[in-house]
Amino acid sequence: MALKATIFKVTLNIADMDRHYYADHQLTLARHPSETDERLMVRLLAFALNASDSLAFTKGLSTDDEPELWQKSLTDDIELWIEVGLPDESRLRKACGRADQVICYTYGGRAVPLWWEKMEGKVTRFNNLTIVDLPQEATTLLGKLADRNMTLQVNVQDGEIAIGNETDRITITPETLLERKQKRQ
Repeated sequence: MALKATIFKVTLNIADMDRHYYADHQLTLARHPSETDERLMVRLLAFALNASDSLAFTKGLSTDDEPELWQKSLTDDIELWIEVGLPDESRLRKACGRADQVICYTYGGRAVPLWWEKMEGKVTRFNNLTIVDLPQEATTLLGKLADRNMTLQVNVQDGEIAIGNETDRITITPETLLERKQKRQ
């Protein structure tokens, strides 16, 4: 018998001073049986950092042809493709060819510099790729905030992220490894 996804209900209050985006979102997330709480919360953080009315979670881990999140235009063009983790070069190449903008949020501590050492020379040619590393200590604490019913406040200012619930608050300072925002040709 196959294991089923675990459903999480999230109320996300976002105040992003860097983008001048202020909104509340009611979200339903499915955590794949092989997914950790940390990864689920990194996906949720990626949503908060790029939130818009048209940003949506996809089937994620269970589908190779889709990112974790995407934003599509009314004509079904992919405007934003968001990956989480340490994807291989071919996945990022495919994403950069299909989307106007691609953002990859890496996490995992010591594995990230090893991955980046292998990837840097291969992915710097993509003009629409941004890679952001999230510190391991922060993503570990972020995973501990996971609850089946969550209300989270996210504040972003000067590149620093504060996320928390009624009792706990985490400050995250991401490191941008690569930033290219030119739209694909």
